[in-house]
Amino acid sequence: MVIKILGGGCKNCAALAENVEIAVREAGVEAEIVKVTDFKDIMAYGVMSTPALVVDEKVVSYGRVLKPKEILPILKNAR
Repeated sequence: MVIKILGGGCKNCAALAENVEIAVREAGVEAEIVKVTDFKDIMAYGVMSTPALVVDEKVVSYGRVLKPKEILPILKNAR
């Protein structure tokens, strides 16, 4: 599983990345977490509001910081 955090590096992006790491540990899944900061790459996903969360090339959230408990079901459904 490849999880991407889309954002310019703001504190919300960092918070989302931290919450994703917590959720991945709790879910016990194997995942590569990638931070995408280049706005050209972010725009390629059609995301206009960051931070955004992409799981296996599918945008699952944007414009808000998900909590670990909100990320867990996303990870479980992506398996």
